[in-house]
Amino acid sequence: MKGYTIRVYAIIEHEGEILLSDECVGEVYFTKFPGGGHEWGEGIADTVVRELKEEMDVEVESMHHFYTTDFFVTSKFDKQKQVVSVYYRVKLKNPDQILLTAQAFDFDKSLNKAESFRFVPFDELKPETVTFPIDQKVVEMLIGERNAD
Repeated sequence: MKGYTIRVYAIIEHEGEILLSDECVGEVYFTKFPGGGHEWGEGIADTVVRELKEEMDVEVESMHHFYTTDFFVTSKFDKQKQVVSVYYRVKLKNPDQILLTAQAFDFDKSLNKAESFRFVPFDELKPETVTFPIDQKVVEMLIGERNAD
């Protein structure tokens, strides 16, 4: 059955770096912005607040909409689903309490599902740093924005 999956992500900049999430689900490894799936009954903005609390135990101080998908993408995990992703620029109340790693995929690889977080210097951020095409477009937009300043 064809349908949609809505994903909501946070663009978190801190001291010239961007926060990324390295994850594995089964045999699939990927790097993306922190966030996740929208759940029935919650607002889109509520999703990013919930996901950041669940994944990193951090509180959102402020946020504003940055981008919503404007092209067709099928889910890597379910080819019958179209992905719609919403991105917010987020400022955290407590960014220094995030449990960080220094390298990508720094977690127990024997787990069926795992996640770790790391900051990447903005100057090293490239579209190919992230896995999914919508995230890659967002990276291009962020780089373009920075270059326009």
